[in-house]
Amino acid sequence: MGIAFHKMHGLGNDFVVIDARVQPVSLSEAHIRAIADRNTGVGFDQLIIIEASTEADARMRIFNADGGEVEACGNATRCVARLLGSDVRIETLGGILHGRAAAGGVSIDMGQPRFDWQTIPLAYAMDTRDMPVGWDGLERPSAVNVGNPHVVFFVADTHAVPLDMLGPRIETDALFPERINVNVATITGPSAIDLRVWERGVGLTRACGTGACATAVAAIRLGLATGPVTVSLPGGALEIAWQPGESIIMTGAATHVFSGEIDTGWLG
Repeated sequence: MGIAFHKMHGLGNDFVVIDARVQPVSLSEAHIRAIADRNTGVGFDQLIIIEASTEADARMRIFNADGGEVEACGNATRCVARLLGSDVRIETLGGILHGRAAAGGVSIDMGQPRFDWQTIPLAYAMDTRDMPVGWDGLERPSAVNVGNPHVVFFVADTHAVPLDMLGPRIETDALFPERINVNVATITGPSAIDLRVWERGVGLTRACGTGACATAVAAIRLGLATGPVTVSLPGGALEIAWQPGESIIMTGAATHVFSGEIDTGWLG
């Protein structure tokens, strides 16, 4: 018997979603990497496994293409909310998130951002609003944890940054004991940001919901933008609403592409 799955994406950030409430699954890191292969497998940025939850309507587990499990993914949360219904609570390692149908797709209450250096986490104490560090011209970022850790650099032209080279260096720097998602952003208007993201365990991605949240929060915190902020990524735009002391609300599309079945014999 094969493993039933849904192929979905949020602005091109794509997922294989397996509902393990219907059919329990057990996948090793090698299995996940095999399914992630875009030439010989299904292909995805993240594998999502939906499980039963005693604290919410369902539990969502998130695995990057390298097989590692991570805490949160905003685009995936919108996709799971679309699958489960218009008003759902979803348990993640990053906390319980609330999804609702909205004009333009799905809105997710991502909870409150965290700024303390211990909760990013960083290897040692520093001001996460204006960090006195840099890598080859990328300097003085902000750090935000929005269920997973992000560092945000504001630059004159995000497309001029060689993120494919700098991203992996910053991701694995000793300053970030749990690695880091790397965002480079350009302010294009009072409430508009262009963004590119190097995603931890994935690489360059067409869209990153938590990256959009972290970047909008950092911009508002620094006085560079006022919310709600439209964050434009290569795959499309997300609207991020946040005020200090409140939850982040992310709104954007969630697309179901097709359903299929993975041959378990092929996985070995």
